Amino acid sequence: MNLDRAVLLLAGTMILLSALLASLVSPWWLLLTTFVGLNLVQSSITGFCPAALVFRRLGVSSGCAFR
Repeated sequence: MNLDRAVLLLAGTMILLSALLASLVSPWWLLLTTFVGLNLVQSSITGFCPAALVFRRLGVSSGCAFR
């Protein structure tokens, strides 16, 4: 798995988990979905992604989007 796919997997998992928790526990969990969405927008504009930095330090091989 490369860095691009790892970041997309993390974002998708966080959004699905947030939606599940919002439906079962509290609608306040939708704030997590908002945070993930804002982070995706910010990283598409600036090219800076905190999750990519963490995955890179964990040794995940680089993909074409996060160099």
